[in-house]
Amino acid sequence: MLALIRDLVQHQAWADASLLQSIHAHRAARNDAILLDNLRHIVGVHRYFLSLFQQRPFNQEQAFAPNATIIELEEHFRHVHREQLEFVKALTEAALARPMPIPSIEGTEPNLAQALLQVVMHSQNHRGQCLTRLRELGGTPPTLDFVVWVKNQPSA
Repeated sequence: MLALIRDLVQHQAWADASLLQSIHAHRAARNDAILLDNLRHIVGVHRYFLSLFQQRPFNQEQAFAPNATIIELEEHFRHVHREQLEFVKALTEAALARPMPIPSIEGTEPNLAQALLQVVMHSQNHRGQCLTRLRELGGTPPTLDFVVWVKNQPSA
């Protein structure tokens, strides 16, 4: 399970970077309020869950990067992805069973593995919204499929 979670978190970093690159390359998309709001939400959720996983304080105002530009959001994504990748790299299989209540969703008591999957799946949903919006603005959405990422990874 740990190997799959590490792959999914690596895919997430790649997919977010590919999406950001495509948005950055399209003038209308760079300043689109809907796209920027979705990106702020994605990076904010990454930051929220990482703070839970690492049991550190969470600053919602800072985490959701209100008014951040595409350039600033790219940096926020780079930073949180580095932290996420370091976090999952240091995990053990046994750690995945650790209870991970989610205070923002009352009554939830997933384990760490389930919470990590929540982040990946939630982000995938919002990347899909961004891809649709990019197409609506006349941009060319990148293909972000997991199997495409797997295909292009160097062999072990």
